[in-house]
Amino acid sequence: MDNILTNIFGYIAMALLVVSFIPKKMTVVRTINLIACTFFIVYGFLLSAWPIVISNLAVCTVQIYHLFFAKNKVSAEIAEK
Repeated sequence: MDNILTNIFGYIAMALLVVSFIPKKMTVVRTINLIACTFFIVYGFLLSAWPIVISNLAVCTVQIYHLFFAKNKVSAEIAEK
């Protein structure tokens, strides 16, 4: 049963990663990619595959930064002009 659950997380992560490249709006791409990375983190934990966990934590951090912090920075720069 554990192997089935692990595979489910892996397949969901893979599918979301592929789907994340389809939208043209960058916010949607980053949001779907963030969700995919979260599934990859769970998948990596289930496999005890630390390179998968660490690399996807890094990607999650980048996506969170761009979704929540860089967006506000750009809005502030536009407001100043």
